[in-house]
Amino acid sequence: MRNLISLADLRPEQLARIVARAVEFGRGDVEDRPLAGRQVGIYFRKSSTRTRTSFWSGATRLGADVITFGPDELQLTTGETVEDTSRVLGQYLDALVVRTNGDVEEMRRLGTSPDLAVVNALSLDEHPTQAIADLTTLTEHFGGLAGRHLLVVGEGNSSGAALALAGALVPELRVTLLCPEDYEVPKSTLDLVDELSSGHHQVGQITDPDAVEGPVDAIYTSRWQTMGVPKADPNWLAAFEGFRIDRDFFDRHSGPHTVFLHDLPAVRGQEVTDEILDGERSLAWRQAHHKMTAAMAVLEWCVVGLRD
Repeated sequence: MRNLISLADLRPEQLARIVARAVEFGRGDVEDRPLAGRQVGIYFRKSSTRTRTSFWSGATRLGADVITFGPDELQLTTGETVEDTSRVLGQYLDALVVRTNGDVEEMRRLGTSPDLAVVNALSLDEHPTQAIADLTTLTEHFGGLAGRHLLVVGEGNSSGAALALAGALVPELRVTLLCPEDYEVPKSTLDLVDELSSGHHQVGQITDPDAVEGPVDAIYTSRWQTMGVPKADPNWLAAFEGFRIDRDFFDRHSGPHTVFLHDLPAVRGQEVTDEILDGERSLAWRQAHHKMTAAMAVLEWCVVGLRD
């Protein structure tokens, strides 16, 4: 069993193989059921539409049986340790998909059982399976990632952090993080990018929309309130002026083949306009589909390994 708790735990070739497998699943021409007879648990302490459903559907399509747990349905809420929970669940399950929006170290403690693969379906600091879905979408559309430039706009949230780490593992992919001041991807994440790539990467962070070096190949945004968590500053929206992806923003930074991505859900009219989200350049809905193909590739890699 192998965990997937952070993209930082992967080698570049492992990430590339998982993305390639997700692209294969997206073509719909994979008919085997490598998880037949396996058991996958889904433990979400926060709300979810796409991630929970995509893992459930993906695991079922691979032949697994699925057991779901709500936020108050495990004895973790009554004082049982994370390690004891992991030791027990490893006797019943092959994999546990976890969303907490909390510290990733709790997931690492859940992943201490050698009999249980733990998958991070979103923590406070990173959303690794979302980044895999994003890379899958771009790979499918462009035929590859080499030489592409991805502009990630808005709050430096868990999706932005995951894409920064992806940029460290895919050195031929350029990732520009455009975040308002005081809402950037944390320095600790950028330091990890340097460490993973030994400084050989094309990941950069800026705070001025006019500083974008374009045209870019893809413009990506997320909602500005991750998981609906209120911000400390009641006037926080003022910092995001100029960061909404509308027609003017898109045209300023795009070329003839630039596409739009959004990890969804969207707050229409806030971080993106209807014209862009529903427009002909938008891959957001195909990207949502690839949350399932990415889930399938991750589960297969964690539980039985990918076939060459």
